[in-house]
Amino acid sequence: IMKFYVLLALGTGARRFHVSTAFSAKAKVAMSRFEPGSSINYEKMHENINIVRRRLNRPLTLSEKIVYGHLDDPAGQEIDRGRTYLRLRPDRVAMQDATAQMAMLQFISSGLPKVAVPSTIHCDHLIEAQIGGAQDLQRAKEVNQEVYNFLATAAAKYGVGFWKPGSGIIHQIILENYAYPGVMLIGTDSHTPNGGGLGAICIGVGGADAVDVMAGIPWELKCPKVIGVRLTGTLSGWTSPKDVILKVAGILTVKGGTGAIVEYHGPGVDSISCTGMATICNMGAEIGATTSVFPYNHRMKTYLEKTGRGEISSVADQFKDDLVPDEGCEYDQVIEINLSELKPHINGPFTPDLAHPVSEIGAIAKKSGWPLEVKVGLIGSCTNSSYEDMGRAASLAKQALDKGLKCKAQFTVTPGSEQIRATIERDGYAKILSDVGGIVLANACGPCIGQWDRKDVKKGEKNTIVTSFNRNFTARNDANPATHAFVTSPEIVTALALAGTLNFNPETDYLTAPNGEKFKLEPPSGDELPSRDFDPGQDTYQHPPAESSSVNVDVNPSSNRLQLLEPFDKWHGKDLEDMRVLIKVKGKCTTDHISAAGPWLKFRGHLDNISNNLLIGAVNIENDAVNKVKNQLTGEYGGVPDVARHYKANGVNWVVVGDENYGEGSSREHAALEPRHLGGRAIIVKSFARIHETNLKKQGLLPLTFADPQDYDKIRPDDKISITGLKSFAPGKTLTAVIKHSDGSQQSISLNHTFNDTQIEWFKAGSALNRMKELQ
Repeated sequence: IMKFYVLLALGTGARRFHVSTAFSAKAKVAMSRFEPGSSINYEKMHENINIVRRRLNRPLTLSEKIVYGHLDDPAGQEIDRGRTYLRLRPDRVAMQDATAQMAMLQFISSGLPKVAVPSTIHCDHLIEAQIGGAQDLQRAKEVNQEVYNFLATAAAKYGVGFWKPGSGIIHQIILENYAYPGVMLIGTDSHTPNGGGLGAICIGVGGADAVDVMAGIPWELKCPKVIGVRLTGTLSGWTSPKDVILKVAGILTVKGGTGAIVEYHGPGVDSISCTGMATICNMGAEIGATTSVFPYNHRMKTYLEKTGRGEISSVADQFKDDLVPDEGCEYDQVIEINLSELKPHINGPFTPDLAHPVSEIGAIAKKSGWPLEVKVGLIGSCTNSSYEDMGRAASLAKQALDKGLKCKAQFTVTPGSEQIRATIERDGYAKILSDVGGIVLANACGPCIGQWDRKDVKKGEKNTIVTSFNRNFTARNDANPATHAFVTSPEIVTALALAGTLNFNPETDYLTAPNGEKFKLEPPSGDELPSRDFDPGQDTYQHPPAESSSVNVDVNPSSNRLQLLEPFDKWHGKDLEDMRVLIKVKGKCTTDHISAAGPWLKFRGHLDNISNNLLIGAVNIENDAVNKVKNQLTGEYGGVPDVARHYKANGVNWVVVGDENYGEGSSREHAALEPRHLGGRAIIVKSFARIHETNLKKQGLLPLTFADPQDYDKIRPDDKISITGLKSFAPGKTLTAVIKHSDGSQQSISLNHTFNDTQIEWFKAGSALNRMKELQ
């Protein structure tokens, strides 16, 4: 008799299942190396779903089934999409190395002996692209030895699996090993939703949220709305899965998905590969969505089987009704896309929602004054580094090589995992991509997150790059604010790198071979999965020992990269009086503006050092300058973190004033830790991105929004601001800001918030971590 339990390993793709089917030889080898973690069972999820369905008395979307199937109290939980907070029990936690440092430092501060759910750390963010894969990886191991040692020993001490540098990008590793239909996983990276390509609810969070789950505390999430994207038709020719999300981003914009799960459905779904669905879900982070998800189908089943998880697909088949939406379910919004009519897209520059058909981008670039010459084409990343992606790019490269043509632009290739790297080397794709001019980088994030030691242009030099990445904010990839970065599919990147110009439509335009022959590229082709099994490559996984009492986690007090945390101060019980405006931000302010990545990644484990990048990328409305604000105590101008430190040293609290969708982008909780560390008390804006708003609450800050967005204009850089009403702070009750101008006049405005009772306790305790300790 089949028992419907899926036991997932605490560590790698080693999985143990209580099922009647026999294990493959590969699975048996894996099992001999790794122990199982805690269990999930589809029967429990099925039971929860039925409880909720009876209560709500209506059909459920797929998103609702999985989310409500993980409720801590399905019988008593108040459920109202877009309003109530849900208390959930996620199955697993994943952390990348840049965010894992602070997450593990916070977990150490909690005083708990072991994590309560299977958790993993993935070393993918700290490897800088310079020369090529092997050399860059070796250099990273040397430069980051202290951090890697900390993460490895902390993982061993607290029962966390550790994927060593070179393993690959966190989201690809999760897809290959941990994601499966119906699982709920949270990850300390905004592109965690990648797992939705396997029918999973995977949500990006800050490190403090991860600590909650690792501590065994129910995790809070505002009950998401559900946006349905109905797909019809079939993908063909030059159109790829990436074009689906590029089109959706153009429709919804960077904040259109905020507070919602995007659920793809309809007959067109079956024409998309599993890894293609992951691509679409991955970039859903760029529209602010909580996550994205696809229904379970045969493409997912095949992928599970190819990645050694056929046992899971057998169990999922038995519960398929729980892994697809109910007939007649209702969405809060529906978008219709006919895949047969969808054309290749390219989005940018400077924002991922500026969508253009590839056929029009040349003319648009000319009209807009964007550089037409493509300096660099970059393929890979967590979004587009599957076997299929690499095969389709290689099919184009092979056509060019057959004509004697190589890339006119520089060309880089980032494999998503060690398994992908090894397999594309075995199957010849890597050689083709290298022969056409490509440099194969390390299995890591690299240029996608700014880990790129770019030498071909000077800072400030206007230029164009095209990538298959997900995010293209100003200076994101190479720290050059003059770089015009465009996001598209790997196929289009390859074609544009061959042509060397944006003014090239591969569907209609011709390339010129060295002998003068004109030729047109045939549409790309590539196998969805390797005909042979994947080559796993090198073993890069460390499983935590069963006994870890002898494991020491050392943090050198004199280290400039790691620093143990001190608790933040508690709320003093009074209103916040006469706070200074540190900066009034003009326009877009992402987490890259608030806490820059690139060279700052090396300080992710040292709160005081990384706080020196606080808001250094934000534009000051007073002077349109970056990192130049007036110190109201001295009258002199200085860097934002310097002025903040001066205020803190003189006992002066301060606020930040911002615009729409403040904190868009990465899950970077340093963007919340830094203002708290340097004396910030409130962030007052027109609207917040979801993850950042939660991160601010977790650290004891007040994320507040103008009841009237036009009140943003009332605040002047030299104002003093008091926030009143805190003694009666309550859910749904507005607070008041008293604005005192330097001319002696003052104004009062209303401020909204989204705090619930639990989150108000975080504020009063000084942080969520402080509150956790109070409750122990």
